[in-house]
Amino acid sequence: MPVTKETLLEIAKGITPLAELHEHHGDYTINVPVEHLVAVGTALRDDQRSLFNQLIDATVIDRATRNNRFEVVYFLLSLQHAARVRVKSIIQEQQPICPSLVEVWESANWYEREAYDMYGVIFEGHPDLRRFYMPEDFVDPESGEPLYPLRKDFPVMGIPGSTPLPPFPEKGMNN
Repeated sequence: MPVTKETLLEIAKGITPLAELHEHHGDYTINVPVEHLVAVGTALRDDQRSLFNQLIDATVIDRATRNNRFEVVYFLLSLQHAARVRVKSIIQEQQPICPSLVEVWESANWYEREAYDMYGVIFEGHPDLRRFYMPEDFVDPESGEPLYPLRKDFPVMGIPGSTPLPPFPEKGMNN
């Protein structure tokens, strides 16, 4: 039996009446307040009508021009029902904090580390939240503040002097 939008909304609203469901070209997105993210994720995983037992991706969207700048997005898959759904939560720019979903889906581990490294979102309860790609000392050389390269306010050409680059060979030189 396929997972319907009514079923998804019923499961999410069973956790929080503030849950919203949006459909775009047959794809469903459930928007939930960040404080209910773990409970909604657990319900979507455990409810026999949905069984979203796989987290296949997670990311952050930086909407720099909005008051609520960051959205955390989790992409879920139910093999039993051949269904997919996205779960989104808005988090604040001043305190980009989101509960970790590693306890719900182990695969959230590296996705959340990547999101932390690229956007600076802190996943509370994450077992090993540290940089994934960038060096631990990737900071602004003037202020000492950590840098997050996928944020919209990150300089397009990077921060001069923040990461030393290897020498580039001159044109026409045979090495």
